[in-house]
Formats: sequence, structure tokens, C-alpha cells
Amino acid sequence: MQTVRQLLAAKAGGKLVYVAPQVSVLQALRVMAEENVGAVLVMGDGHVEGIFSERDYARRIILEGRSSASTQVSEVMTRKVICVSPDQRLDECMALMTDKRIRHLPVIDGGEVEGVISIGDVVRATIAEQQFVIEQLVHYINNVPPQAA
Repeated sequence: MQTVRQLLAAKAGGKLVYVAPQVSVLQALRVMAEENVGAVLVMGDGHVEGIFSERDYARRIILEGRSSASTQVSEVMTRKVICVSPDQRLDECMALMTDKRIRHLPVIDGGEVEGVISIGDVVRATIAEQQFVIEQLVHYINNVPPQAA
């Protein structure tokens, strides 16, 4: 099973997308749209203070009737951020995401943020790995000589 480290290495454009806690929700949404991501890390003084996602926007801005332009991200971000290490296996990450009902996992190594993986990243990598195994099995089955009776 592939590790988070391997996934990050293979991930195209693995740029870390984040905003400062004092930016407006509107500014954070613009960053998310420009980078085509569903969540951004909220970072201050070099460490993760929270994560802001489309779900946070829907539940804490839209449903509460707040203003995107005048609300700071720090007011509505998810503060309890669940993180993983680069050495964790993707099946462990998928189980964690399913159990906690989250879609994004920051990757932390020695206190440093290495990147963020999404449920989409994990699913794509898992499907690719399974497809490879299937192809290898088909190749093996098609090339096994018949046994004598």
C-alpha cells in the first residue's frame, strides 16, 4: 500500500495553499477558486491554526447569514485539525477520513507542513494501485502454462 509521502511526491502541482487567520472569508474563497481546491490551511507564525473548507463556508457563513466580506477566516475555520504523517499508509488515511467525515488531511513531518491530501487524491491513488494489481494478475493468469493431468 502506498504511503502519504509517495502520494505527495507524485501529486502534480503539490503547492501548499494557505491563508492567514485575519483574511476575510471572501479572500479565502478567492484563493480556493484560483487554486481549484476545496479547503485551505489557515496558518499563522509558521504553524497550522485551522483549516477552512467549503463545508465551513456553507455551515458557518451561509446558514448563519454572515457576511463573507466582513467575517475573518479565524472566526469560522475548523480549529481541531486532524493531521497525518508522511509515513502513514493511504488505507489508514481513507479510514480516518471516513470515520471523521473529513475530506482534507494536512501532512506534518517534524512540525513542518509538507502538504495536504484530499479524499480525491487518496481515492485516485487507491484505484490506480488496484488497477495495477488487476493488470498484473491478468498477465500472470494469461501466461501460466497449463498443468499436466
